[in-house]
Amino acid sequence: MATSITFSTVRALNPQRPTPLASSSSSSSPSAKLFSSLPLRFPRQLRPIRIGNNGISSPSRPRTFPVVSKKQTFSSLDELLLNSDKPVLVDFYATWCGPCQFMVPILNEVSATLKDKIQVVKIDTEKYPSIADKYRIEALPTFILFKDGEPYDRFEGALTADQLIQRIETSLKVKQ
Repeated sequence: MATSITFSTVRALNPQRPTPLASSSSSSSPSAKLFSSLPLRFPRQLRPIRIGNNGISSPSRPRTFPVVSKKQTFSSLDELLLNSDKPVLVDFYATWCGPCQFMVPILNEVSATLKDKIQVVKIDTEKYPSIADKYRIEALPTFILFKDGEPYDRFEGALTADQLIQRIETSLKVKQ
């Protein structure tokens, strides 16, 4: 089947100036002639799309999530893990990772729900590659639950808040 490129004139947005349009058509196809003779219609104005109750979202404006966390600095992760009086959930993430960004509000919820049981820590694998290598982080997000300074449980991938809470509570109950 031979395909050829033909030029046909379609009605432009400015009716005084016709615009040539390259179209691919088959010499044996009657639908190609019909399609190439139809005028193209474009919307005169793009309408903004309302998302949620907070107003209009624009593709050029990034969507942000509020982060409720307490930023602390430690000389080493090992020091933090050894000196913590409760288990520590470490979230290994990267800023470019979509599922990691999805987990930000979920981790805030889990941290608030389990504030008496665990401490949540986030480690950017791009800023601290040696820590990521030490714990053999190969997928993001990766969560490691530490107890008494040692890895206690490990899981990868995005989870809902309920799934994450259940996983943590089950892990702590079973292995105590």
